[in-house]
Amino acid sequence: MLVPVEWLEEYVQPGIGPGELAERLALTGTEVDRVHEGASVAGDKLVVGRVTSCEKHPDADRLSVCTVDVGAGEDSTIVCGAPNVAAGQAVAVALPGARLPDGTKIKKSKLRGVASAGMILSERELGLGEDHDGIMVLEPAPEPGTALEEALPAPGAVLELEITPNRPDCLGLYGVAREVHAATGAPLADPPWAQDPGQATLGQAPEGIEVVVEAPELCPRFTARVFENVTIGPSPAWLADRLRAAGQRPINNVVDITNYVMLLCGHPLHAFDLDRIAGGRLVVRRGAPGEKLVTLDGEERELDPDICVIADEEGVTSLAGVMGGQRSEVGEGTTRVLLEVAVWDPANINRTAQRLGLRSEASARFEKGLSPEGALEALAVGSALICELAGATLLPGTVDVGGPGEPGAPVTLRAERLSGLLGSPVTIERAAEILGSLGFGVELSGDRLEATVPHFRRRDVTREADLIEEVARIEGFEELPATLPPNRSGRAGGLTPAQALVRRAEDLLAGRGLREVVGWSFGDPAALARFTEGELVRIENPMSEAQSAMRPTVLPSLLDLAALNRSRGAGRIALFESGTVYAPAPAGAPLPADERHELGALLAGPVRPPTWLDSEPQTAGIFTARALVDDLMGALGAAWEPREGGPAFLQPGRAATVSTAEGDRGWFGEVHPAIVAQWGLEGPVAALAIDLGALAQAAPDPARFEAFASVPPVREDLAAILPATVSAGQLVAAIRQAGGELVDAVEVFDVYSGDQVGEGRVSLAVHV
Repeated sequence: MLVPVEWLEEYVQPGIGPGELAERLALTGTEVDRVHEGASVAGDKLVVGRVTSCEKHPDADRLSVCTVDVGAGEDSTIVCGAPNVAAGQAVAVALPGARLPDGTKIKKSKLRGVASAGMILSERELGLGEDHDGIMVLEPAPEPGTALEEALPAPGAVLELEITPNRPDCLGLYGVAREVHAATGAPLADPPWAQDPGQATLGQAPEGIEVVVEAPELCPRFTARVFENVTIGPSPAWLADRLRAAGQRPINNVVDITNYVMLLCGHPLHAFDLDRIAGGRLVVRRGAPGEKLVTLDGEERELDPDICVIADEEGVTSLAGVMGGQRSEVGEGTTRVLLEVAVWDPANINRTAQRLGLRSEASARFEKGLSPEGALEALAVGSALICELAGATLLPGTVDVGGPGEPGAPVTLRAERLSGLLGSPVTIERAAEILGSLGFGVELSGDRLEATVPHFRRRDVTREADLIEEVARIEGFEELPATLPPNRSGRAGGLTPAQALVRRAEDLLAGRGLREVVGWSFGDPAALARFTEGELVRIENPMSEAQSAMRPTVLPSLLDLAALNRSRGAGRIALFESGTVYAPAPAGAPLPADERHELGALLAGPVRPPTWLDSEPQTAGIFTARALVDDLMGALGAAWEPREGGPAFLQPGRAATVSTAEGDRGWFGEVHPAIVAQWGLEGPVAALAIDLGALAQAAPDPARFEAFASVPPVREDLAAILPATVSAGQLVAAIRQAGGELVDAVEVFDVYSGDQVGEGRVSLAVHV
């Protein structure tokens, strides 16, 4: 998302430079990828020219020989390779001696035998945009010879934003202005849709068009208006300049208005030539099998029932939410326009764009989920601009199928929860101020508030924690104190006993000279099937067939990386990976996969880097793997023994199972030669894998150190004569209670009954 700062300041003026503004936005969660400062077009060799003639180059199909009036009294001959150059155009010209914004110096040259005295420039060559498909045509046309810096506005700074999927409201410039208002406190201008020229006739249907929505699950709302007496022509300079700064190429006033409003409001629009809609009737439906459409980019697309389309009596006119069709395109002869603003199912738009390989600015917004209320906002702005810039007449009435969305339930925010979750005192009054600046409706009552979520945040903010996040990011995450949650020992931070054991096992392998790697968790089912006797866990929406199954063990990814290292000349390979592996879950399990934490290692070549002491370095094999398993199980405090046999992907007779009292917990041995050859490796390849998660969970609690007493212990032996009905436990309890913290241990070591203590009595002797 490109945001020209000059355009942004029409709605909010933060009073800080572009760099500081970018930093402030980034701290509130709106990531700014970079700041484009804009290149200078100053210089006496950068001028306006008029193409007086344009002929095909005699020796090159893609070059044109142009005669250009540059205001010097004598026309210049310039060879141009742009496909859109034509006689009569006003263009930007770099004369010999000019230096372009990127540092390129223009010189006289010969192109295929024709002398060229300069260069006709595109937007990208001038640093004014990214368009490099053709030259920049200046409208309205300045006089030839005019300095380019006088004909073009001074380029301003442009913020390039990285918008997260949960914030489609920031894909509109006014949404970004709202964020700047909240982050800086600068006043926010009224929204551009505050005045709607069609407000008075919202309840009636316009004449000349009928709209039927047969797939309401794919189109929650469809709105449209009809315009007559439309004059198609070039856009005014201010509109074209803003589109270029935002990365869009001006086409004509009506199409430019739809792009402008989309960039401003964040909601895409589409303009139909109403006279080219067969029957004056549009139907929103699913595509039919084998149906085809030529889109605005000139490509023919084959449709199916999973694709939502807009059709008339002669067939499909456009891909809903993705791109219009050529058959109803607005062009030079258009005099009546249907301006459509709809809301489409985000998942369906995403699938359509991926299936057809066709992503557009519209689909990028619709697939993130837009609100039904936003449709009328964009329609209001588009209606005003078409009447103003195209001289159009707005007919009474508005098509509105579906209506606004369901209002969201109010969300309560408590002062106690706010400060407790943030760990910092933020008053409920400050929270109300922040939420109000972000467009939330707020009702404050004592130490709590009720927030009404605006329609453009309805999908994102649904609970109290979401409100607290909004408060925190505007108040400043960097202002919150840094704290760590306590663990079971009562200390802040640190590892749990199970995590500490996992870390110990990983550190042990690293200490033995193995290097940790991270491989893919998914792979080719045909390759992974060799590493399990059961079924593989399949991915429902894989990126490709070669990445459509989850790994049953870490060995395939270790083999992949071993083969990569060997292909780069590595003689000794010693790798380990600690990661998740997957098996089908048993029936009735809440999740479709049984996930386990496995620690695996793979060794090939010399056991250790060779030294001058080694006449014949030892090669890795089953005994190398056995030694590592011994070390690992000892570090985990687990008793084990090797049991003969192992998985089928290990070499028979050179493999064993890691067996414990609780069951099998892994394997070790040498990889089967057929698999070794399949991965392009040679010689014995030793490998091991243990179920690290299960072993860590079953490990005994770690021993805890207790400090020694600061004074020597005192031991007393006492004998108490008590009624026989008094138990030894009662005596021990009485001694502990009387001694309090001074008593460390009480142990009964003798019991006596007889004539010396009397009938019905007993003598209990204790160590204290």
